[in-house]
Amino acid sequence: ISCWFPLQSLLSSMKQACEILTHDPEGGAARIPFETFSFLYSYLVSIDGEISKTETEAFLQGIKEQADKYSGMVLIRHF
Repeated sequence: ISCWFPLQSLLSSMKQACEILTHDPEGGAARIPFETFSFLYSYLVSIDGEISKTETEAFLQGIKEQADKYSGMVLIRHF
């Protein structure tokens, strides 16, 4: 449960990043390429220091599996 708060804050940051970086119209799916998502998420995790490498890799693998179904694009609903 102690990991929940840092994770929620991180995911909120990732949602905002998706909304800023997307080429989708306002109110759209806010898709971004998996590579961009992975880079930003990994960077923020490294700064935070609360989430383990194993947890990060598992999370990103799950996101990649979802993104692969959408031409490599991550949607906010994937996380």
